[in-house]
Amino acid sequence: MHPTTASFLGGLRIYKIVLLGEGGVGKSAVTMQFVSHCFLDYHDPTIEDAYQRQAVIDGESGLLDILDTAGQQEFTAMREQYMRSGEGFIIMYSVTDRQSFREASQAKKQIERVRRCDDIPMVLVANKIDLESKREVTTEEGQALAQEFDCAFFETSAALRHFVDDVFHSLVRQIRRKERLGTKSAQKDKKHRKRAGTILQNLFRRQKKTA
Repeated sequence: MHPTTASFLGGLRIYKIVLLGEGGVGKSAVTMQFVSHCFLDYHDPTIEDAYQRQAVIDGESGLLDILDTAGQQEFTAMREQYMRSGEGFIIMYSVTDRQSFREASQAKKQIERVRRCDDIPMVLVANKIDLESKREVTTEEGQALAQEFDCAFFETSAALRHFVDDVFHSLVRQIRRKERLGTKSAQKDKKHRKRAGTILQNLFRRQKKTA
């Protein structure tokens, strides 16, 4: 397992988010809608870009550091590097492209192989729902895959800005939840270790008295 460490900038918690999916599914368009509220009609699928946006989610400010990865196969090695440092992942496919839907499962397996764990904040996104007449993947199929992934699921439209914010906000909530559970678990372990140490000390003192 490759543990990630929380980062801060000027007191703001930085959330490292990685977008994965085949070229042309709309990763850049969804990211640009979230960051700049503008629709990107075309983006070179061989380019990897990083974006940042400050957002207030559930009353708490954070800085989302978003890496939009290239979808081409030749970038696989670079993607694995990003997977090691990412705290949360958005796996995206297009409802108009069944092959991209199949590739979503491969992306999930790759994350688990690189991270060697399955407790990873993740959102499955079906983009391009505005192109209903060209749909190849049903909502039910997306929901079933998300259930298999054990993660949140959203159908989005980058063109119409439908449910774009929900995707990123949901992922940040998952990262925070995991962090809180980790802190509680660490505190519990510390308490148990302290209690075990006290029991051993008392036992040692009793043995010393009877010696």
